[in-house]
Amino acid sequence: MKIYTKTGDEGLTSLIGGTRVPKYDLRIESYGTVDELNSYIGMIRDHDINSAHKDILKEIQDRLFTIGASLASDPEKSKMKIPDLHLSDISLLEKEIDAMNAVLPELKHFILPGGSQAVSFCHISRCVCRRAERIIVHLKSESFVDDKIVIYLNRLSDYLFVLARKLCFDINVPENQWLPRV
Repeated sequence: MKIYTKTGDEGLTSLIGGTRVPKYDLRIESYGTVDELNSYIGMIRDHDINSAHKDILKEIQDRLFTIGASLASDPEKSKMKIPDLHLSDISLLEKEIDAMNAVLPELKHFILPGGSQAVSFCHISRCVCRRAERIIVHLKSESFVDDKIVIYLNRLSDYLFVLARKLCFDINVPENQWLPRV
C-alpha cells in the first residue's frame, strides 16, 4: 500500500463512506485534533513513569483511535462497521481519577503547568484535549456525533490534569501553584 495517494492534492479528503470534504471541514479538524492529542499522550508514555500509568495511557490511545474512526465516518453514508466507545471507557477514567486523587494532597490552588517533562506533556495533552472537545461540540451542533465522545474527552482532560499532579507527587516535585498577585 502506498502512503501517498495524491487524492488530497487539491485540498479535499474523503470521509469513511466516500464523501469528499475540504481539509478544513470541522469533521477533519475534529479527528485531526484527536490525532494530535494521541501523539502527545504517546510522548507522556515515552517518559520514565509508572508502568500502570503507561498501561492506562495505552488504553486511552486505543480509545482515541476509536473516536477518530467515528469522527472520520460520514454519519449519513458510511456503512462500515467501526469500533465504538462504551460507557465503561468513561468509567475507567473516573476510576483512575478517583484512585489518584485518593493519595494526592487536597487541591487548594490553581496549578501552573510544569514540574518535569512528563508533567508538562500531561498539561499540553490536557489543553489539546480541551481544544478537541470544543471543536467536537461545535461539530455536534451541525452533524451527528456520539454523545459518549464529548463525555469521554471531558473526562480525559480531567484525568490528564490529575495525572500531572500524580506524576509530580510520585517524583516528589512540588506542584507549581499559582499564587495570584492581589
